Amino acid sequence: MKNKCAQVGGQAVIEGVMMRSPGCLAVAVRRLSGEIVLREDVWRSLWSKLKFLRLPFFRGAIVMIEAMVNGMQALSFSAREAMTEEEKAAGKDAQEDSGWGMVLTIALGLVIAIGLFKVLPHLAATYTGQLLLGRALTVDDVAYHVVDGVVKVGIFIGYVAVIGLSKDIRRVFMYHGAEHMAIYTLEAQEPLTVENARRKSTLHPRCGTAFLMVVILLFIIIAAVAMPFIPQWAKPSPEASWVRHLYVVMFKLPLLLPVAGIAYEFNRFAGRHADNPFLKFLLWPGLGMQLLTTKRPDDDQVEIALVALRTTLWREQVGETGPTHDTPVVFKDFTAFERDFPAPEAGYATP
Repeated sequence: MKNKCAQVGGQAVIEGVMMRSPGCLAVAVRRLSGEIVLREDVWRSLWSKLKFLRLPFFRGAIVMIEAMVNGMQALSFSAREAMTEEEKAAGKDAQEDSGWGMVLTIALGLVIAIGLFKVLPHLAATYTGQLLLGRALTVDDVAYHVVDGVVKVGIFIGYVAVIGLSKDIRRVFMYHGAEHMAIYTLEAQEPLTVENARRKSTLHPRCGTAFLMVVILLFIIIAAVAMPFIPQWAKPSPEASWVRHLYVVMFKLPLLLPVAGIAYEFNRFAGRHADNPFLKFLLWPGLGMQLLTTKRPDDDQVEIALVALRTTLWREQVGETGPTHDTPVVFKDFTAFERDFPAPEAGYATP
Protein backbone atom coordinates (compact mmCIF):
# COMPACT_ATOMS: atom_id res chain seq x y z
CA MET A 1 0.00 0.00 0.00
CA LYS A 2 1.58 3.24 -1.09
CA ASN A 3 -1.02 5.50 0.42
CA LYS A 4 -1.54 7.46 3.55
CA CYS A 5 -3.19 4.57 5.37
CA ALA A 6 -0.06 2.45 5.05
CA GLN A 7 1.95 4.92 7.16
CA VAL A 8 0.92 3.33 10.42
CA GLY A 9 3.17 2.55 13.35
CA GLY A 10 2.47 1.24 16.80
CA GLN A 11 3.63 0.58 20.31
CA ALA A 12 2.77 -2.06 22.85
CA VAL A 13 1.35 -0.78 26.12
CA ILE A 14 0.04 -2.48 29.26
CA GLU A 15 -2.46 -5.11 28.08
CA GLY A 16 -2.90 -3.23 24.84
CA VAL A 17 -1.58 -1.62 21.68
CA MET A 18 -1.33 1.97 20.49
CA MET A 19 -1.48 2.65 16.75
CA ARG A 20 -0.74 5.99 15.12
CA SER A 21 -1.38 6.96 11.52
CA PRO A 22 -0.90 10.38 9.89
CA GLY A 23 -4.33 11.50 11.10
CA CYS A 24 -5.23 9.27 14.05
CA LEU A 25 -4.04 8.04 17.42
CA ALA A 26 -5.81 4.96 18.77
CA VAL A 27 -5.24 2.89 21.91
CA ALA A 28 -6.98 -0.45 22.50
CA VAL A 29 -6.72 -2.23 25.86
CA ARG A 30 -8.03 -5.57 27.12
CA ARG A 31 -9.59 -5.21 30.56
CA LEU A 32 -9.40 -7.96 33.17
CA SER A 33 -13.07 -8.70 32.41
CA GLY A 34 -12.16 -9.48 28.78
CA GLU A 35 -13.81 -6.31 27.51
CA ILE A 36 -12.01 -4.17 24.94
CA VAL A 37 -11.77 -0.46 25.70
CA LEU A 38 -10.90 1.83 22.80
CA ARG A 39 -9.85 5.46 22.76
CA GLU A 40 -9.12 7.27 19.52
CA ASP A 41 -9.07 10.78 18.17
CA VAL A 42 -7.82 12.90 15.30
CA TRP A 43 -4.05 13.25 15.46
CA ARG A 44 -2.16 16.33 14.28
CA SER A 45 1.60 16.17 14.13
CA LEU A 46 3.74 19.21 14.88
CA TRP A 47 4.77 19.25 11.23
CA SER A 48 1.17 19.89 10.14
CA LYS A 49 1.81 23.51 11.21
CA LEU A 50 5.52 23.71 10.49
CA LYS A 51 5.79 22.23 7.01
CA PHE A 52 9.60 22.28 6.87
CA LEU A 53 9.66 19.66 9.62
CA ARG A 54 8.35 17.13 7.10
CA LEU A 55 11.57 17.38 5.12
CA PRO A 56 13.91 14.37 5.19
CA PHE A 57 16.38 14.41 8.10
CA PHE A 58 14.15 16.84 10.03
CA ARG A 59 11.18 14.53 10.48
CA GLY A 60 13.12 11.80 12.27
CA ALA A 61 13.73 13.92 15.37
CA ILE A 62 10.08 15.05 15.41
CA VAL A 63 8.85 11.46 15.13
CA MET A 64 11.13 10.41 18.01
CA ILE A 65 9.91 13.20 20.31
CA GLU A 66 6.22 12.72 19.43
CA ALA A 67 6.52 8.94 19.85
CA MET A 68 7.89 9.43 23.36
CA VAL A 69 5.08 11.79 24.35
CA ASN A 70 2.35 9.65 22.73
CA GLY A 71 3.81 6.54 24.28
CA MET A 72 3.72 7.96 27.80
CA GLN A 73 0.11 9.09 27.34
CA ALA A 74 -0.90 5.68 25.97
CA LEU A 75 0.89 3.88 28.81
CA SER A 76 -0.92 6.03 31.37
CA PHE A 77 -4.29 5.24 29.78
CA SER A 78 -3.57 1.52 29.46
CA ALA A 79 -2.30 1.24 33.03
CA ARG A 80 -5.56 2.65 34.35
CA GLU A 81 -7.78 0.50 32.14
CA ALA A 82 -5.87 -2.65 33.09
CA MET A 83 -6.51 -2.02 36.80
CA THR A 84 -9.12 -3.70 38.92
CA GLU A 85 -12.06 -1.57 40.08
CA GLU A 86 -10.54 -1.47 43.57
CA GLU A 87 -7.23 -0.20 42.22
CA LYS A 88 -9.03 2.46 40.18
CA ALA A 89 -10.95 3.62 43.23
CA ALA A 90 -7.76 3.79 45.29
CA GLY A 91 -6.03 5.86 42.63
CA LYS A 92 -8.92 8.24 41.99
CA ASP A 93 -7.60 10.91 44.34
CA ALA A 94 -4.24 10.90 42.61
CA GLN A 95 -5.78 11.40 39.18
CA GLU A 96 -5.89 15.18 39.60
CA ASP A 97 -2.11 15.22 39.76
CA SER A 98 -1.70 13.00 36.69
CA GLY A 99 -0.56 15.91 34.51
CA TRP A 100 2.31 16.83 36.81
CA GLY A 101 2.97 13.15 37.38
CA MET A 102 3.39 12.64 33.65
CA VAL A 103 5.84 15.55 33.44
CA LEU A 104 7.87 14.24 36.36
CA THR A 105 7.88 10.71 34.93
CA ILE A 106 9.17 11.94 31.58
CA ALA A 107 11.79 14.13 33.27
CA LEU A 108 12.99 11.26 35.47
CA GLY A 109 13.10 8.96 32.47
CA LEU A 110 15.24 11.46 30.56
CA VAL A 111 17.66 11.83 33.47
CA ILE A 112 18.04 8.06 33.78
CA ALA A 113 18.44 7.67 30.01
CA ILE A 114 21.14 10.37 29.89
CA GLY A 115 22.93 8.74 32.81
CA LEU A 116 22.85 5.24 31.34
CA PHE A 117 23.37 6.00 27.66
CA LYS A 118 25.52 9.14 27.83
CA VAL A 119 27.42 9.56 31.09
CA LEU A 120 28.26 5.90 31.79
CA PRO A 121 29.46 5.05 28.22
CA HIS A 122 31.49 8.28 28.14
CA LEU A 123 33.28 7.45 31.39
CA ALA A 124 33.86 3.87 30.25
CA ALA A 125 35.34 5.07 26.95
CA THR A 126 37.58 7.60 28.72
CA TYR A 127 39.04 5.19 31.27
CA THR A 128 39.24 1.98 29.19
CA GLY A 129 42.41 3.19 27.46
CA GLN A 130 44.03 3.86 30.81
CA LEU A 131 43.35 0.28 31.87
CA LEU A 132 44.29 -1.49 28.64
CA LEU A 133 46.72 0.83 26.86
CA GLY A 134 48.32 2.74 29.70
CA ARG A 135 46.90 6.05 28.45
CA ALA A 136 43.52 7.69 28.42
CA LEU A 137 41.41 7.53 25.27
CA THR A 138 40.21 10.90 24.04
CA VAL A 139 37.45 11.92 21.67
CA ASP A 140 40.11 12.07 18.93
CA ASP A 141 40.55 8.29 19.14
CA VAL A 142 38.33 6.05 17.05
CA ALA A 143 38.65 3.44 19.80
CA TYR A 144 36.98 5.87 22.21
CA HIS A 145 33.84 5.95 20.07
CA VAL A 146 33.88 2.19 19.52
CA VAL A 147 34.02 1.56 23.28
CA ASP A 148 31.32 4.19 23.84
CA GLY A 149 29.05 2.47 21.31
CA VAL A 150 29.76 -1.06 22.56
CA VAL A 151 28.90 -0.02 26.13
CA LYS A 152 25.65 1.57 24.95
CA VAL A 153 24.66 -1.57 23.06
CA GLY A 154 25.58 -3.71 26.05
CA ILE A 155 23.51 -1.58 28.42
CA PHE A 156 20.56 -1.65 26.03
CA ILE A 157 20.68 -5.43 25.57
CA GLY A 158 21.20 -6.06 29.27
CA TYR A 159 18.34 -3.77 30.25
CA VAL A 160 15.92 -5.42 27.82
CA ALA A 161 17.01 -8.91 28.88
CA VAL A 162 16.53 -8.14 32.58
CA ILE A 163 13.11 -6.51 32.29
CA GLY A 164 12.03 -9.34 30.00
CA LEU A 165 12.22 -11.68 32.99
CA SER A 166 9.16 -9.96 34.46
CA LYS A 167 5.86 -11.67 33.69
CA ASP A 168 4.14 -8.32 33.09
CA ILE A 169 6.85 -7.07 30.70
CA ARG A 170 6.76 -10.39 28.87
CA ARG A 171 3.08 -9.77 28.18
CA VAL A 172 3.97 -6.30 26.85
CA PHE A 173 6.47 -8.00 24.53
CA MET A 174 3.69 -10.32 23.35
CA TYR A 175 1.54 -7.30 22.49
CA HIS A 176 4.59 -5.89 20.71
CA GLY A 177 4.67 -9.01 18.56
CA ALA A 178 0.93 -8.70 17.91
CA GLU A 179 1.43 -5.12 16.75
CA HIS A 180 4.01 -6.21 14.18
CA MET A 181 1.84 -9.06 12.95
CA ALA A 182 -1.07 -6.68 12.41
CA ILE A 183 1.12 -4.20 10.50
CA TYR A 184 2.47 -7.01 8.30
CA THR A 185 -1.10 -8.04 7.48
CA LEU A 186 -1.90 -4.48 6.40
CA GLU A 187 1.24 -4.25 4.28
CA ALA A 188 0.32 -7.54 2.59
CA GLN A 189 -3.08 -5.95 1.73
CA GLU A 190 -4.87 -8.89 3.32
CA PRO A 191 -8.11 -8.67 5.31
CA LEU A 192 -7.30 -7.65 8.87
CA THR A 193 -8.33 -10.86 10.58
CA VAL A 194 -6.75 -12.92 13.35
CA GLU A 195 -6.31 -15.84 10.95
CA ASN A 196 -4.24 -13.77 8.51
CA ALA A 197 -2.22 -12.00 11.20
CA ARG A 198 -1.40 -15.26 12.97
CA ARG A 199 0.76 -16.33 10.01
CA LYS A 200 2.97 -13.22 10.13
CA SER A 201 6.36 -12.67 11.76
CA THR A 202 6.83 -10.76 15.00
CA LEU A 203 10.02 -9.12 13.65
CA HIS A 204 9.60 -5.91 11.65
CA PRO A 205 12.32 -3.67 10.12
CA ARG A 206 10.46 -0.43 10.97
CA CYS A 207 10.23 -1.28 14.67
CA GLY A 208 11.29 1.24 17.28
CA THR A 209 13.76 -1.30 18.63
CA ALA A 210 15.45 -1.45 15.23
CA PHE A 211 15.40 2.35 15.14
CA LEU A 212 17.22 2.55 18.49
CA MET A 213 19.88 0.10 17.35
CA VAL A 214 20.46 2.14 14.18
CA VAL A 215 20.68 5.30 16.30
CA ILE A 216 23.34 3.74 18.55
CA LEU A 217 25.41 2.43 15.62
CA LEU A 218 25.14 5.68 13.65
CA PHE A 219 26.11 7.67 16.71
CA ILE A 220 29.48 5.89 16.78
CA ILE A 221 30.23 7.11 13.25
CA ILE A 222 28.88 10.65 13.59
CA ALA A 223 30.50 11.22 16.99
CA ALA A 224 33.85 9.98 15.64
CA VAL A 225 33.62 12.66 12.93
CA ALA A 226 32.24 15.52 15.06
CA MET A 227 33.88 15.13 18.48
CA PRO A 228 37.49 15.93 17.41
CA PHE A 229 36.26 19.49 16.76
CA ILE A 230 35.77 20.04 20.50
CA PRO A 231 38.34 22.60 21.72
CA GLN A 232 41.46 20.93 23.10
CA TRP A 233 41.01 22.52 26.52
CA ALA A 234 37.62 20.83 26.89
CA LYS A 235 38.70 17.30 26.02
CA PRO A 236 38.56 15.14 29.17
CA SER A 237 41.24 12.90 30.60
CA PRO A 238 41.39 10.82 33.79
CA GLU A 239 42.84 13.86 35.57
CA ALA A 240 40.19 16.25 34.19
CA SER A 241 37.53 17.77 36.40
CA TRP A 242 33.97 16.50 36.24
CA VAL A 243 33.02 19.78 34.50
CA ARG A 244 35.06 18.85 31.43
CA HIS A 245 33.43 15.42 31.31
CA LEU A 246 30.02 17.03 31.58
CA TYR A 247 30.93 19.42 28.76
CA VAL A 248 31.58 16.51 26.40
CA VAL A 249 28.36 14.75 27.42
CA MET A 250 26.38 17.93 26.78
CA PHE A 251 28.12 18.36 23.43
CA LYS A 252 26.96 14.88 22.43
CA LEU A 253 23.28 15.45 23.23
CA PRO A 254 22.49 17.72 20.23
CA LEU A 255 24.02 15.07 17.96
CA LEU A 256 20.97 12.91 18.72
CA LEU A 257 18.85 15.09 16.43
CA PRO A 258 20.80 14.55 13.18
CA VAL A 259 21.40 10.91 14.16
CA ALA A 260 17.65 10.37 14.68
CA GLY A 261 16.97 12.03 11.33
CA ILE A 262 19.38 9.77 9.45
CA ALA A 263 18.21 6.64 11.33
CA TYR A 264 14.57 7.41 10.53
CA GLU A 265 15.26 7.83 6.80
CA PHE A 266 17.28 4.61 6.79
CA ASN A 267 14.50 2.65 8.51
CA ARG A 268 11.88 4.03 6.09
CA PHE A 269 13.99 3.09 3.09
CA ALA A 270 14.97 -0.30 4.50
CA GLY A 271 11.34 -1.05 5.35
CA ARG A 272 10.42 -0.60 1.68
CA HIS A 273 13.36 -2.70 0.44
CA ALA A 274 13.69 -5.31 3.18
CA ASP A 275 14.36 -8.07 0.62
CA ASN A 276 17.60 -6.43 -0.53
CA PRO A 277 20.49 -8.68 0.65
CA PHE A 278 22.71 -5.75 1.62
CA LEU A 279 19.91 -4.06 3.57
CA LYS A 280 19.11 -7.37 5.25
CA PHE A 281 22.68 -7.41 6.54
CA LEU A 282 22.36 -3.84 7.85
CA LEU A 283 18.99 -4.62 9.45
CA TRP A 284 20.03 -7.74 11.34
CA PRO A 285 21.13 -5.97 14.59
CA GLY A 286 17.69 -4.38 14.96
CA LEU A 287 15.85 -7.55 14.01
CA GLY A 288 18.06 -9.53 16.35
CA MET A 289 17.13 -7.25 19.25
CA GLN A 290 13.48 -7.92 18.49
CA LEU A 291 14.06 -11.54 19.44
CA LEU A 292 14.19 -10.09 22.96
CA THR A 293 11.53 -7.37 22.68
CA THR A 294 8.82 -9.38 20.90
CA LYS A 295 7.15 -12.65 21.84
CA ARG A 296 4.58 -14.74 20.02
CA PRO A 297 1.13 -13.46 21.09
CA ASP A 298 -2.09 -15.36 21.67
CA ASP A 299 -5.21 -14.65 19.62
CA ASP A 300 -6.67 -12.33 22.26
CA GLN A 301 -3.63 -10.09 21.96
CA VAL A 302 -3.72 -10.13 18.17
CA GLU A 303 -7.35 -9.02 18.38
CA ILE A 304 -6.32 -5.95 20.39
CA ALA A 305 -3.69 -4.98 17.80
CA LEU A 306 -6.27 -5.36 15.02
CA VAL A 307 -8.78 -3.20 16.91
CA ALA A 308 -6.25 -0.37 17.19
CA LEU A 309 -5.12 -0.75 13.57
CA ARG A 310 -8.60 -0.95 12.06
CA THR A 311 -9.59 2.11 14.07
CA THR A 312 -6.74 4.19 12.64
CA LEU A 313 -7.65 3.10 9.10
CA TRP A 314 -11.26 4.07 9.71
CA ARG A 315 -10.19 7.50 10.93
CA GLU A 316 -7.99 7.97 7.86
CA GLN A 317 -11.02 7.14 5.72
CA VAL A 318 -13.51 9.50 7.38
CA GLY A 319 -11.08 12.23 8.47
CA GLU A 320 -12.17 14.86 10.96
CA THR A 321 -15.78 14.64 9.80
CA GLY A 322 -16.34 11.31 11.53
CA PRO A 323 -17.41 10.95 15.17
CA THR A 324 -14.57 10.99 17.70
CA HIS A 325 -13.97 8.46 20.44
CA ASP A 326 -11.71 10.43 22.75
CA THR A 327 -14.10 9.27 25.46
CA PRO A 328 -13.33 5.55 25.71
CA VAL A 329 -15.73 3.15 23.99
CA VAL A 330 -16.15 -0.34 25.48
CA PHE A 331 -16.86 -3.52 23.50
CA LYS A 332 -17.77 -6.82 25.10
CA ASP A 333 -15.30 -8.68 22.88
CA PHE A 334 -13.71 -8.65 19.41
CA THR A 335 -16.88 -9.95 17.81
CA ALA A 336 -18.78 -6.98 19.23
CA PHE A 337 -16.14 -4.62 17.86
CA GLU A 338 -16.43 -6.13 14.38
CA ARG A 339 -20.20 -5.85 14.56
CA ASP A 340 -20.45 -2.33 15.97
CA PHE A 341 -17.40 -0.48 14.66
CA PRO A 342 -16.76 0.33 10.96
CA ALA A 343 -14.09 -1.61 9.10
CA PRO A 344 -12.65 0.62 6.33
CA GLU A 345 -11.25 -2.24 4.31
CA ALA A 346 -14.77 -3.69 4.09
CA GLY A 347 -16.25 -0.41 2.92
CA TYR A 348 -18.67 -0.03 5.82
CA ALA A 349 -20.48 3.28 6.10
CA THR A 350 -19.68 5.70 8.88
CA PRO A 351 -22.20 5.32 11.74
